[in-house]
Amino acid sequence: MYVPDDPPEVCPACGDRYESVSRHADGFTVNLLENERYRRVCFHPATTAAGEPALDCYHHAHAETTGEESDGPTVPAERS
Repeated sequence: MYVPDDPPEVCPACGDRYESVSRHADGFTVNLLENERYRRVCFHPATTAAGEPALDCYHHAHAETTGEESDGPTVPAERS
């Protein structure tokens, strides 16, 4: 997983603020059933540094999707 160095202020897919973003060029799964941290994940097309297709995943916490105040600015996910 790769985390973009300069993530946008808001999710390009829906326009809402988000908690973190990660870029994936390989297969992955998303399971949000009964997820206590995230309400929604938006996907936006991207490319890797080598120009290969990838998806940026914008992770929306419950506060961002319910209109409640968030705990602060967008925070990129930890690099792994």
